[in-house]
Amino acid sequence: MYPEFGGKLIMLQKKKLTPEQAIQKLRHYCAYQERSHAEVKEKLYSLGLWKQDVDKAISQLIEADCLNEERFAKAFAGGKFRMKHWGRVKIKYELKQKQVSEYCIKKGLKEIDEEDYLKTLNKLKEEKLLTLKSEKNILVRKRKLSDYLLQKGYERDLIMGLINNQP
Repeated sequence: MYPEFGGKLIMLQKKKLTPEQAIQKLRHYCAYQERSHAEVKEKLYSLGLWKQDVDKAISQLIEADCLNEERFAKAFAGGKFRMKHWGRVKIKYELKQKQVSEYCIKKGLKEIDEEDYLKTLNKLKEEKLLTLKSEKNILVRKRKLSDYLLQKGYERDLIMGLINNQP
């Protein structure tokens, strides 16, 4: 098996933090950037805390306003839209993956200005059409454009309206 260890597997134990040390560490973790409750919970477990200590730590972080799911959802939605030009569908999906509540997801999506959203969608369309200039078949070009915008997370009805109004 493992001849260098006499056939035995030696497991290295991580140093377990006290709940107070973990909370202090998580204050810095949350101060660096907004975090979801699930991310913080996972981090606390990785630091070796037990369930009751994790629940207590999360309560303390919420009370100290280090952890705020609504603030996280707003920052996440706004950031992904501005920086990566993600659509609402993709942002909502990612927030659900991070176990953010439906209420906070709605609050986060309200951060996206409708006019900016449509301008960005149009800009993405124009940029993609430039890369598709060599495609002669108009149906293939429309399908590729549609697939691209869907992958970016924009709503199908908006995409279809946009594509059907262009040559």
